[in-house]
Amino acid sequence: MGEVVNLRSAKKQAARKAARQKGDENAAKFGLTKAEREVQKAQAEKAARDLDGHKLDD
Repeated sequence: MGEVVNLRSAKKQAARKAARQKGDENAAKFGLTKAEREVQKAQAEKAARDLDGHKLDD
């Protein structure tokens, strides 16, 4: 005879595995790490400040 399996926990484990797999796919498709997003944001802000600093006053 086989092992006794708690169907409730097996169902939860399957749902976690599916969610983790979907999250990994989304991260590969869209994702940047939080640090990478912050670096890009800081670079964009610096570029905007530099551009504003080069403008001539009328």
